[in-house]
Amino acid sequence: MATLLRQALRPHRLPASPRPPADVPHRAGSHGVGLLYPDHIPTSLLQKALLAAGSAGMALYNPYRHDMVAVLGETTGHRTLKALRDQMRRDPEGAQILQERPRISLSTLDLGKLQSLPEGSFGREYLRFLDVNRVSPDTRAPTRFVDDEELAYVIQRYREVHDMLHTVLGMPTNILGEIVVKWFEAVQTGLPMCILGALFGPVRLSARSLQVLVSELIPWAVQNGRRAPCVLNLYYEQRWEQPLKALQEELGITPPPVDLKGLV
Repeated sequence: MATLLRQALRPHRLPASPRPPADVPHRAGSHGVGLLYPDHIPTSLLQKALLAAGSAGMALYNPYRHDMVAVLGETTGHRTLKALRDQMRRDPEGAQILQERPRISLSTLDLGKLQSLPEGSFGREYLRFLDVNRVSPDTRAPTRFVDDEELAYVIQRYREVHDMLHTVLGMPTNILGEIVVKWFEAVQTGLPMCILGALFGPVRLSARSLQVLVSELIPWAVQNGRRAPCVLNLYYEQRWEQPLKALQEELGITPPPVDLKGLV
């Protein structure tokens, strides 16, 4: 397990899209045979269990260890990823995403275009989120331990739209904001790592923040998560010019009940 964890901790690089040639059908799971996409590390069920246990402990100790959160998601979410993939296949926009395999990174984003969009547009507000919170889409870890090429893309897509969910929900990147987004994602996706993050993330909160989280923010996140359609079915890159408020209305996202400034 130590060797595998060291591999998971390698410096991240954004791989080319794991998209097969147009004339090649989607491949089924490899069951540990061969490499299916860039950075793929085939693992046995026992290795996955050990990785899941080790990454869960480290992720719960430090929720900002995104590399360990990534490993946990890849080694515990196979069934859930299949259900999410099937939801995407049944939705026209989701099916288009699976077919075209868009990626979100500084190399694929046209920052000049986003900057030129009108105030209040989704693209402009997403760029503002990146600037204000000093985050980059290039920090998302590449998928390594999912033994299915298409499911590997699904979890990669989930990671890469995470900051867009922050933008849509109006949540900052402090620990309270991350926990609220995790509650929304847990309801939306059912991924075990989201559920664990939602349940155990609050242990480091102050008493005041915990009270606000339990009484107001969790009910809000759960309600919005249940009401919104699957957020993986949104082709965000084709909605840059859409007003953020219009997108929130389309998804049934209501304004946060409290301002998180000053709460930690």
